[in-house]
Amino acid sequence: QVTLVESGGGLVQAGGSLRLSCAASARAFSSLVMGWFRQAPGKEREFVAACTKYSTTYYADSVKGRSTISRDNAKNTVYLQMSSLKPEDTAVYYCAARYGIHSSQMNEYNYWGQGTQVTVSS
Repeated sequence: QVTLVESGGGLVQAGGSLRLSCAASARAFSSLVMGWFRQAPGKEREFVAACTKYSTTYYADSVKGRSTISRDNAKNTVYLQMSSLKPEDTAVYYCAARYGIHSSQMNEYNYWGQGTQVTVSS
C-alpha cells in the first residue's frame, strides 16, 4: 500500500515560483515511478511530469523548461519545482505513483494523493 501526501501549494503571482512536495509512505519508494498531474476547473486531469526509479524525468510540453521534478529516496519524497508560473498553471496538483515503467497516462497510476491547490494570479 502506498499513501501520498502533497504539500507546498498556494497563491503566487505570475512569474513566481513554487515547490510542491509529495511524501510517500511506501516500503519500496525507490522502486516507484512518481508523477505529477494537474486538473484545472472544468478540464480533465493532465500529465505534468514524472520521475522513474532511475531518476529519468519526463515533462509535459506545457511545463518543460519551467519545471523540475526530482526525488529524494532517503526521504521518500518527490518534488516539483515550478518557476515562471502562468495563470494557466492554476490547478489542483496531484502526486501519483505506480510500479513499473514511466507513463504519462493517468489511468496507469495506482496511487494518488489528495491534491494541493496552486493558484497563479495575473
